[in-house]
Amino acid sequence: MKKISTLLTSLFAITLLLAQTSEDDGASAENDNLHLSAGIKTNHLWRGLIITDKPIVSGQLWYDLNKSKTLQLGIWGASAISNDSDETHYKEINYYIQYADKGFSIGIWDLFNSRNINELIASDDIFNYSKDKTTHIIDLRTSYQFPEKFPLRVEADVMLYGGANAGEVKLNENSEYDSNKYSTYIEISYPLISKGSVKLNGFLGGGFAFNPGKRSLGQGTFLYGNGKNDFDIVNIGFSASKNIKVFSAHIPLSFTTMWNPSNKYARIQFATTLF
Repeated sequence: MKKISTLLTSLFAITLLLAQTSEDDGASAENDNLHLSAGIKTNHLWRGLIITDKPIVSGQLWYDLNKSKTLQLGIWGASAISNDSDETHYKEINYYIQYADKGFSIGIWDLFNSRNINELIASDDIFNYSKDKTTHIIDLRTSYQFPEKFPLRVEADVMLYGGANAGEVKLNENSEYDSNKYSTYIEISYPLISKGSVKLNGFLGGGFAFNPGKRSLGQGTFLYGNGKNDFDIVNIGFSASKNIKVFSAHIPLSFTTMWNPSNKYARIQFATTLF
């Protein structure tokens, strides 16, 4: 814990310095096409799943492919700063191309999480994209943000390919590739409090699969739930955010509380952006 506290304190100090630098360089960077950001979180929560309970450091690099900056190509990655209780270590690298304009976004993400890969069913080779053994997940992500008069956000994501280590691949009786489950996540979110120094956003997410596994074969139905139902609410919660002013720098801080009724657990998360 002492090492973790020291690291987080150091990263917070770096945040102050980078925030100040970002303010000074903002005007000159306005027309740049290449972007870089980094952040820290006390844990990593994703679509109602606990990816790791350890603090993580994340980074993102992306490039605008057109002048309007609506089409982007990028890399997102993260790593935990220590092992989880099962002695496995979370590390992830993702590649994506994404289009976003006028509230609508659509993107294709290639996800690779190297934590706790079961080599009996999946490959730890990052270059392996075989349909039966790849750990990669090709993820279609879509969302729409309604206008300010009714600022509801709707998200729909479908796993199109891969995911052997996540249980997305269905095998036949000969242990050969049969099909994918196409696990799908749907979320709606809405700003509950949008005025004042603290903003509060509520969200509700559910999961299902277009081609669910057979419970009788122990395949589970879709990724995000407990494997017993064809549809489940898997992510309920709220997220509060505030900009904290330290000297002349503004530090964005968020606090998220999440419950997964299907898997019967809950977590909180603190997060900040370094730059």
